[in-house]
Amino acid sequence: MDIDRTFATFANKTSQAAGSPWTFCACLVLVIGWAASGPVFQFSETWQLVINTGTTIITFLMVFLIQNTQNRDNAAVQAKLDDIILMSGADNEFIGIEQLTDKELAAFRDRCAERAKAHADLHAKVSAHAERRAASRKGGGAGRKVAARKVA
Repeated sequence: MDIDRTFATFANKTSQAAGSPWTFCACLVLVIGWAASGPVFQFSETWQLVINTGTTIITFLMVFLIQNTQNRDNAAVQAKLDDIILMSGADNEFIGIEQLTDKELAAFRDRCAERAKAHADLHAKVSAHAERRAASRKGGGAGRKVAARKVA
């Protein structure tokens, strides 16, 4: 097994375990036990150093594991979204936008907002026109039927 696959498996399992309620409870018990042992060790510097060092090391390592897991999750979501874009009639320029700078993304969002507003305006005009036509058919349609019956 290669190192990437091994690390990914380890990171996934560790992230799952770290996020569980059981892990939280275990850590809580550990901290309570540490605090309760304070009087035994006379609240010495070594006693304080134990919890400080332990939490610092765990936090340092967990940052990298969680970041690795989030990077892979994000890449998987992007791949799925790219596939949906390709399979739909959507604009293919959306593919790969996660690689843009913040400024480029802001410009892209602004352009999308403008397109959405234009679409909403067009939809409102078409809906209003359709409602007017439907209303005129209701009002004028009955008169046509009566006139058609008289001719027959």
